[in-house]
Amino acid sequence: MRTNSLGLRLFVSATAWAVVILLITGVVLSSLYRQAVERAFDRRLGVYLRTLVADVAAPDEAGDKFPTALGEPLFELPLSGWYWQVTRLDPGKSDVRASRSLWDGGLPHLQDRGIAAGADGSREGYVDGPEDQRLRLVERNIDLGDEGHYLVSVAGDAAEITDETRSFDQALAITFSILLVVLLLTTMFQVRFGLAPLKRITDGLAAIRSGSAERLNGEFPVEIAPLARETNALIDANREIVERARTHVGNLAHALKTPLSVIVNEAAARGNDPLALKVQEQTAIMRDQVARHLERARLAARTAVVGTVTDVTPVVTALARTMEKIHRDRSIAIEVRAADPVRFRGERADLEEMIGNLVDNACKWASSRVTIEVLRDRPEPTRGASMLRILVDDDGRGLSPSEREQAAMRGRRLDETKPGSGLGLSIVVELAGLYGGDLKLATAPLGGLRAELLLPAG
Repeated sequence: MRTNSLGLRLFVSATAWAVVILLITGVVLSSLYRQAVERAFDRRLGVYLRTLVADVAAPDEAGDKFPTALGEPLFELPLSGWYWQVTRLDPGKSDVRASRSLWDGGLPHLQDRGIAAGADGSREGYVDGPEDQRLRLVERNIDLGDEGHYLVSVAGDAAEITDETRSFDQALAITFSILLVVLLLTTMFQVRFGLAPLKRITDGLAAIRSGSAERLNGEFPVEIAPLARETNALIDANREIVERARTHVGNLAHALKTPLSVIVNEAAARGNDPLALKVQEQTAIMRDQVARHLERARLAARTAVVGTVTDVTPVVTALARTMEKIHRDRSIAIEVRAADPVRFRGERADLEEMIGNLVDNACKWASSRVTIEVLRDRPEPTRGASMLRILVDDDGRGLSPSEREQAAMRGRRLDETKPGSGLGLSIVVELAGLYGGDLKLATAPLGGLRAELLLPAG
């Protein structure tokens, strides 16, 4: 998934929501589990508390209201983390009896901290015990009337709660991590599956652009079916407009051709009349301008057609054979180098005209050798598409930098002894420009002129 793509946006948003939901769920479950562990721990402490309360309320045969043991070994081990304590609260009769595990220490009172008693009269909370142990403490007030007022406390090591909760949190983290990975994989599959029709449209447009298809074919989901229909309608409308433009250009050419011919004939009939000569001169200019602009309109209409591609190698090979025959009296050898199949995104007639002009020009100036090399460049960031380069080199005298600038000018001939009208290179420049390409002139490795034609690849 590329940056700034719909797939990446959907994946990131789904991932963000999944992480947030899992984090919130994990925190809630961890909190609920800790509360459940605390309640279970408090019930365990409550059993010991009720046993102590019963001992205080029913003294032994000697009349001692302070118990000595609960039958739990942990209360006998010094600083084991499990303690009980019974404190008499009557003024002037204060006394404290505690488990052996408490040693010479004591337990704090929750009632002194302002913790309210529950429905059963007991209080629960966390306190710090001997040697800064974290304890969970449960206490309860016992009022026996004339027999005294007592505070009974039982405390257990809170590390058991912490360890139990930590184990649950670790298991929860592992489970949720696996679940997150599964959700991410599922999200990726859903994004790819859901956006697959858009990928089909993208591939279909690329096929139309390359010339391997004319329309978007196949069934599409109802959400993007209108897009496919409108795209096909736009392609049909484009073809119709181009065909109409071709028809208008042809009609205009015929409409102008006859009046110009009449004017030329009438002027020629007047012989050497200065006015007639001037009319002939201006009419020739008009014909040239009309032909030029009609040709540009025809080419512009033709390059606007979507999906036209041409194989370059057969065109270059055929032109090389033709030019060798045309210039056989000068024994010009033409070498073609085109290793990989390359296609031109345009019409064959335009490619033949561009390459034909370049090869013909090279043969006129070459001493004995001309090379044609066809290369395909990698896509450039500025152009956004692949380009092909056609290099036409000769071993003639070449051109200076100033002569290269003049060579592409329309009607400009650097050597009047060579046949031609001086329009060849200018036609190549105009045609290449209509296709978004370019023509560059440089010095060839053979010593003569190099013509480098840059065109869009199909």
